[in-house]
Amino acid sequence: MEQADIDVVSIEGLSVDTIIGVYDWEKEKKQTLTLDIQMSWDNQTAAKSDDLNDALDYALVSEKVTQWVAEKPRQLIETVAEGVASLILNEFGVQNVEVKVSKPGAVPNAANVAVTVRRSVFDSPFG
Repeated sequence: MEQADIDVVSIEGLSVDTIIGVYDWEKEKKQTLTLDIQMSWDNQTAAKSDDLNDALDYALVSEKVTQWVAEKPRQLIETVAEGVASLILNEFGVQNVEVKVSKPGAVPNAANVAVTVRRSVFDSPFG
């Protein structure tokens, strides 16, 4: 996502409460995950038209991601990261996406743990 000719639309600090974890106590209490998402998108058409229909609707992306993450319990943040990347690639016409999922307080004496995945339409493990 560092190519000079690619525009990036970002969603930073998206908080989602969900059941996440492998331990029994984690399966009973919602925890907050924080997601940072970067999506490659050509903004030129939207910039010229000033029309949301030509843009990547980041409000809709945020809504869909929040629904997907919260819809059912999962054990691993790796699963969340892969699933969110696949959702965005498949539903929004994005060519490349980077998803960072943070789980604050998951490890004693660490402020945060996180997993970051970078995927393109050519390599999504979920098709």
